[in-house]
Amino acid sequence: MLSLKKSLNILKKTDALLEGHFVLSSGLHSSKYIQCAKLLSFPFLADQICKSLAGKIKKKYKNIDLILAPAMGGVVIGYEIGKLLKKETIFCERVNGKFKLRRGFNIKKGSKVLIIEDVITTGKSSLECVKLIKKANARLLGFASIIDRSTKKSLKIKTGIISHLKIDVPTFNEKQLPQSLKSIPITTPGSRFIK
Repeated sequence: MLSLKKSLNILKKTDALLEGHFVLSSGLHSSKYIQCAKLLSFPFLADQICKSLAGKIKKKYKNIDLILAPAMGGVVIGYEIGKLLKKETIFCERVNGKFKLRRGFNIKKGSKVLIIEDVITTGKSSLECVKLIKKANARLLGFASIIDRSTKKSLKIKTGIISHLKIDVPTFNEKQLPQSLKSIPITTPGSRFIK
């Protein structure tokens, strides 16, 4: 497994770990943003992190039938983990604000599905994916991500998350912003609200 120090060095080297005032796709505010797309744009560096995550997943889940990733953030990491674990990998995408399976993708009845994302903060996107699994009468195995930046307060997922890295970054709702964040211009980097 890759050490915390090496992992953080890779995130910083690829500009995947940003500092400022961000409004996350969950609507929460944060002083740090993890942009895994930047990490994944350097496959030769991301490879180490993907292998570490794949190893953790392999230890916990022996019988994965399918990997499901939410677009956009989960597409590349889902593909990479699927390649390493030799598992079929599909993605869902938003149509009129709701996740749908398109492009001929489907989830077979009774299949065991692992949801993979780049970053989990509240788990909202992952839980939207769960609806697709239930609709297909398939079985959710669990959740995995490169980065788990959830807190007990923010996380809507009630089962464990397998992640390469757990990063504790405080998040705030708009009414409880610290003065240090109020003085920094807001950036909204996520993809959930792109029309």
